[in-house]
Amino acid sequence: MKPYPIQFVSIVIPVYNEEQSLPELLRRTEAACRQLKHDFEIVLVDDGSRDESANILQAAAEREDSPVVAVILNRNYGQHAAIMAGFEQCRGDVVITLDADLQNPPEEIPRLVAQAELGYDVVGTVRNNRQDSAFRRWPSKLINLAVQRSTGVAMSDYGCMLRAYRRTIIDAMLACTERSTFIPILANSFARHTTEVLVEHAEREHGDSKYSPMRLINLMFDLITCMTTTPLRLLSIIGFGMAGLGALFALMLIVLRLIFGATWAGDGTFVLFAVLFVFTGGQFIGMGLLGEYLGRMYSDVRARPRFFIEKVLRSQPAAPAPAVTVDGLTSTHTDQVSP
Repeated sequence: MKPYPIQFVSIVIPVYNEEQSLPELLRRTEAACRQLKHDFEIVLVDDGSRDESANILQAAAEREDSPVVAVILNRNYGQHAAIMAGFEQCRGDVVITLDADLQNPPEEIPRLVAQAELGYDVVGTVRNNRQDSAFRRWPSKLINLAVQRSTGVAMSDYGCMLRAYRRTIIDAMLACTERSTFIPILANSFARHTTEVLVEHAEREHGDSKYSPMRLINLMFDLITCMTTTPLRLLSIIGFGMAGLGALFALMLIVLRLIFGATWAGDGTFVLFAVLFVFTGGQFIGMGLLGEYLGRMYSDVRARPRFFIEKVLRSQPAAPAPAVTVDGLTSTHTDQVSP
């Protein structure tokens, strides 16, 4: 693994109804970035906020010599689509993603950049002493374990969005056209060298989590189905197993009926209903999984844009980042900037 030369760092932050957190977020993020020995930009993507977040971002981007780039989406597309919009507009050799709720402190940014300079393609993070409710922690642990088993990518905390990506990884992700995606897993599928570092985790100071129970369920399906067909294979195995158990159970019922007669189990009525419910439940589980995959295939076949950028605001015109060649791979980027 060779050291990775870094000349420019981009911070990409999705924002949705975070007007109370934004002033402190901007102050702390800019202060953390000024500790770097590299030039930097802070790309904040407003994901269709209904409060004053977009106006705050616009004012920050219009300051003289401001490092802030405000990307305004016309409506809410979701966290990962907003991050992809930020990826399209950023120009760093290393790109750091960060949530806007300040639960992951921006002061960790220099540590991630230092790890990326060592040559890692992806630098993940693990939340130390996570300050979320048990309702959020335990499902997250189960999902992390399921993802590790199904994808073979050993990452401990896929839910923490404080991560660093090399420019070649960003370009590879932008070349993917699917609409339903989970960025940490997608990035790891292109990465050769990955690592994780422990980071602090604070309680949310302002507002509530933007992930409702239904959004968490949708995110879970995106996470499971975006990179593997293992659930479909498991469904086939379970189907064969249920068919075998059903045949054995039917044979056992026939034998017991011949030995003890029809009265031993209420003339077989309750046993029949139990068997019917088991097989019906299995069919519904299978149809639900197939529906999730077919729905995502339908979305991808339509090939609609993941997002629509209403405007991009910078304090000065963006210059393309210099090409960097490492391990025979050259980073490329095309800026799409509106005045």
